[in-house]
Amino acid sequence: MSTSKKASERLIKKYPNRRLYDTQTSSYITLVDVKQLVLANEQFVVVDAKSEEDLTRSILLQIILEEEANGQPMFSSSALSQIIRYYGHAMQGMMGSYLEKNIQVFIDIQNKMSENSRGVIDEKSFSPEMWTQFMSVQAPMMQGMMSNYIEQSKSLFMQMQDQMQSQAKNVFNVFPFPGAPAPSGTSETK
Repeated sequence: MSTSKKASERLIKKYPNRRLYDTQTSSYITLVDVKQLVLANEQFVVVDAKSEEDLTRSILLQIILEEEANGQPMFSSSALSQIIRYYGHAMQGMMGSYLEKNIQVFIDIQNKMSENSRGVIDEKSFSPEMWTQFMSVQAPMMQGMMSNYIEQSKSLFMQMQDQMQSQAKNVFNVFPFPGAPAPSGTSETK
């Protein structure tokens, strides 16, 4: 991690007693407080107080686990099972990249909708109930945006798949396998 990035990030230390210490406020905090940092778009890093190992991902996963256990879960059991199946799979890296890019596209759509709604509503008085009502009025526009999102997602996945196939062909063309067709432009002699 670069020193300029370290300076701009809030440092949270996790102690062996499982307590989190926010070095910026010089106080102990909870996972709820860390969630609030995420919601406020605060940049932070969580490190083990002894080893200085980066624990940010594990803390974020704990927050997701708590959110999934309480209230309405975002992921179905089927979706979670599918994600788990990709761990250790040859396509694990591609799946992670695919999910990350899709989430970014979804965020971009959400930001565009928020931008388009500015001036129409007073953001301070915009409650979750009002957001639901606003979204129901905006359903046709949302359907169109989601259709575009799905098409972009499909296109992105197809591009990634084509790229993987092309790379695999290049790798396998280097090795002569019995019964495999000869690479184009060469002739096979026996």
